[in-house]
Amino acid sequence: MWRQHWDWREGRRERVFEKGDFKYVILDLLQEQPGHGYQLIRRIEERFGGRYAPSPGVLYPTLQMLEDMGCVTATQDEGRKVYAITDEGRRLLAERGERVEGIRDRAHRWRGRHGEDFYQAFRDFARFLSGYGSAWDVDAEKARRIGDVIARARREIEAILAERSSTEPAAAAGPRPADNSPRPGRRPDMI
Repeated sequence: MWRQHWDWREGRRERVFEKGDFKYVILDLLQEQPGHGYQLIRRIEERFGGRYAPSPGVLYPTLQMLEDMGCVTATQDEGRKVYAITDEGRRLLAERGERVEGIRDRAHRWRGRHGEDFYQAFRDFARFLSGYGSAWDVDAEKARRIGDVIARARREIEAILAERSSTEPAAAAGPRPADNSPRPGRRPDMI
């Protein structure tokens, strides 16, 4: 359920969630406002700046566990279960205040690292690609042109990443990206 984030400038991996943290994220969100599953997924994604969104297969079992623990209640509203925190859930959050604050700090670091516009561009492009997929009506010429655009974008991004800021030491520039040039008979790699 947890994902790791590699920060090469700091030379370490940081987990989004330690074991058992996810339930506190849900309770913290429900403390702000009740919601149904899809709303909670979107709110978590927003909290993490688009860099993490739980799957329904992670969210719903955790909600069920919290309901079994007496930390949340579920009511039906227009055919959807709407979850709300209970006094027991608030008590659990209060008991684990330091841990919850640590999760908030990690979420803030993840969210604020590059700015919302940066991650929104990735989300928009991913949604664009997933919305078309195999349904694209692309002839050989369009496929070649799309491949050229993707390859050009990749080269431009690599050039930007290779730039050093005036305050950045040479060693912090990080590893050079691997050459993923298309090979004969293969399509260009996606970004």
